Amino acid sequence: MRKILLYILCMVFLCFLIPILFTQKKQLKEEKTDNKIEEKIENYNYGQYNRVKLLHTKTEEIEELELDNYLLGVVSSEMPASFEQEALKAQAVVARTYTIYKITGNKKHENADICDNSACCQAWISKEDRLNKWNEGERETNWAKIEEAVNSTKGKIVTYEGKPINAFFHSNSGGITDTATAVWGGNNYPYLQAVITSGEDSYSQYNSEMILTKDEFINKIKKYHNNFKIDFSLENQIEILEYTDGERIKTIKIGNLNLSGVEIRSIFGLKSAKFEINVEGENIKFSVIGYGHGVGMSQTGADSMAKQGSNYEEIIKHFYTGVEITNI
Repeated sequence: MRKILLYILCMVFLCFLIPILFTQKKQLKEEKTDNKIEEKIENYNYGQYNRVKLLHTKTEEIEELELDNYLLGVVSSEMPASFEQEALKAQAVVARTYTIYKITGNKKHENADICDNSACCQAWISKEDRLNKWNEGERETNWAKIEEAVNSTKGKIVTYEGKPINAFFHSNSGGITDTATAVWGGNNYPYLQAVITSGEDSYSQYNSEMILTKDEFINKIKKYHNNFKIDFSLENQIEILEYTDGERIKTIKIGNLNLSGVEIRSIFGLKSAKFEINVEGENIKFSVIGYGHGVGMSQTGADSMAKQGSNYEEIIKHFYTGVEITNI
């Protein structure tokens, strides 16, 4: 009788033990697989480009960051987290490419690879500051989107003929981008051509107006050209002479001066060189379309393409002509 009871107890024990062992084995296997995935994501080896020396322009301090940790601060600063995930991925790849381009012999700063000023290099913000700028209810979701954009594109950069491109980007092209030569002159980049972007008209918040009195208008130009003269009683005192391929103002006649659209944008602090200018009584009115220099990837254009079903590679290859997306 004792042997039978002992046998029954052993069977009951085994019935409980076997499922537990199987479950633990399965969990260990899953954890091992997850660790491999995590290791692949977190420990991508960029070799000599693994770390970035970032100049903080306000303090003039230089901080050294791991490349993709640095990119988290760039993507979260440069593109709204509300944009589509594929647009955020495109931004991550473009920002990584721009960073590598700077590191490989195109630095503007003596002791740093890049700075945190968007007017000079790329915008950057710390995770803490970025989270504080978001509403509490959206912080976790937004940061997860930024991390996914960077981590899912680890190692990816944009190349032309095997070299990282000068990956310019901007907020809104107003429907068509422009060539680098049209905006800044100098050498042409074959991958930076004027391309049409559909869907950007729905981002009307990127358009703007500026109204100045005639005296304000004259005084602003005289700060840069003290020989400036204009007689508003005469006809054709303001006349657009030439447009760029991207439909921005290339040359405009104002009084006795012929100026570039880029210079007018700089003088008046306009958001774009794609504008109309009209005399309205005693005022001068600028109606501005788009936001930014208009070269390379339009961020709202990327978001629009993502909403239409394009993935990040298709977005990048639309805005940069003849490029490839490769692993560094």
